Amino acid sequence: MRPVLLFGGLTEAHDRLLEATLRGFGYEARRLPTPDNEALRIGKEYCNRGECNPVYYTVGNLLKFLFELRESGVDRIEERFVFVTVGSCGPCRFGMYETEYRKALREAGFENFKVVALDQGRALTEELEEAGVRLTRPLVLALLKAVVIGDLLNDLYYRVKPYEVEKGDTDRWREQSLQKLEGALRAGRDPLPVLKEVWRDLSEVEVDLLRPKPRVKIIGEFFAQTTEGDGNYRLARWLVEEGAEPSVEPVVGWILYLVHQKALEVRIDPEGSKLQKLTRLAKLKLLDLLVRFYYARFRRALGNKPSPLKDPAKLAKLAAPYYHPRLVGGEGFLEVAKHLEAFGNRSADLVVSVKPFGCMPSTQSDGVQAKVVEDLGSLFVSVETSGDAEANAKSRILMKLYEARERALAEFEETKRRLGLTEGRISELLKRKPELRRATAVLPERSSVTAVNALYYLAGA
Repeated sequence: MRPVLLFGGLTEAHDRLLEATLRGFGYEARRLPTPDNEALRIGKEYCNRGECNPVYYTVGNLLKFLFELRESGVDRIEERFVFVTVGSCGPCRFGMYETEYRKALREAGFENFKVVALDQGRALTEELEEAGVRLTRPLVLALLKAVVIGDLLNDLYYRVKPYEVEKGDTDRWREQSLQKLEGALRAGRDPLPVLKEVWRDLSEVEVDLLRPKPRVKIIGEFFAQTTEGDGNYRLARWLVEEGAEPSVEPVVGWILYLVHQKALEVRIDPEGSKLQKLTRLAKLKLLDLLVRFYYARFRRALGNKPSPLKDPAKLAKLAAPYYHPRLVGGEGFLEVAKHLEAFGNRSADLVVSVKPFGCMPSTQSDGVQAKVVEDLGSLFVSVETSGDAEANAKSRILMKLYEARERALAEFEETKRRLGLTEGRISELLKRKPELRRATAVLPERSSVTAVNALYYLAGA
């Protein structure tokens, strides 16, 4: 009998689509809920002191779920369930996650509970097979598609949500879209036709794109920037409530970064023959191309409205004057590169770097960010999350968000003046271009402020 695969830790969209995919291949899969502060409390109780928040949140979230199973009378938990997660050799405390899982499970009374911790730098197919999972090529491709779709849906959601006219319309569209996509993935169908249907459904959401709002790029430590719960104080949704447009990072961007870094290692590795190196590089290149292919294919089905995928090689080159591409740990050069790219390409008005309290690699890059701010004149704020300092973190962001909002409004008014767009002229043009009221409107990316791009669209400039 195959065990039930427990997993989680990404966004709700990602976890739901991955669960549907695994079930479509005949696996019993169950996603864990988004970690909350109760999970943090449990994690601190059973883990060693001095760990970073992602350890406490993820370990505590698993234990919280297992406690609920035990209290509800489920028997043979250690035989029937297995947890699949990601591990690493470091060089940060990420390398200690697996040890903390095993310690906490043992002390919580689940000594024989199986944890499969996949090293993010290499695929441990033997461990997965022990857990009853065979990583066949069709399964790997299906899981990759699910991650890509999750990225695109999240990006699209936060591009629309801040501008919806009827509150809740975007949430209803998102839920209906996820249900349709889950059904397709469980049935093993091509998700492309469903994505086209999802795009058509989005046209029913009415928006007001002429409300000037600053675009805020969220970067930082992977867990802190990705989670949607207490682990980052529900940052993206809170930014929407505060009158901003969040810009979230895609998970596949991290995959491309890992592929890029692995290729660098292979090239300088003194071990192995030239043929072996070429073979390994060819496999890495194939994975890189597959990610880009699926992202571009599915993005087209969504009107090319979601953000395009960034090339890690170009990001590495961009960051090189500030941060050496071979410095590893955490997000490496990515945090600095994303900051530079956001203001160099006018794709954000404010960059927020969020990380767990005491995150060593992310704090290292913060020292470089001060020089980037000085050179660019950009708006940047770095906040640490500890589970109990929400008011402090948000107040620091609000100070920078005020500046970003003022800049966005000033650019909007200046663009109106320069294009000769009075309120009366704007109303007249909106009647001629009613598509601007639909969430499927795709605007020219002339500015980081969506409302400014809407003015250019109206004026035909």
